[in-house]
Parts: sequence; structure tokens; C-alpha cells
Amino acid sequence: MADKKLRITQVKSAIGGQRNQRESLKALGLRKIRQSQEWPDTQQVRGLVNTVRHLVTVEEVS
Repeated sequence: MADKKLRITQVKSAIGGQRNQRESLKALGLRKIRQSQEWPDTQQVRGLVNTVRHLVTVEEVS
């Protein structure tokens, strides 16, 4: 799994969200809507994405 990469893009605001959701976005390096980051496909990253799955979109990058 680690050889794949995920492109994570924030599509909704975290305003009004729970604290753990805001902190997950911060840990993923996302601060603004339409900002993207690429991360290796690991269990830890998938856990962060699962926490904010309604605020982000995820694509696999080769």
C-alpha cells in the first residue's frame, strides 16, 4: 500500500466542525478549500481521511 499515493483535496469548510475534524485537516496539511496534498497510502492517513471524509475528496495517484 505504501507505494501508492493519495491526493487529498479539501472541498468543504471545517468551520463549525468538531475539534478532532479540524485537527485531522491540519495534520493532513489542508487549510483552505480546493487545497490538495499528496500522501502515501498508509493506515494512518486513511484513518485521518475517514475522520473528515465528508470534507475531502480522495484520488489515487500513480
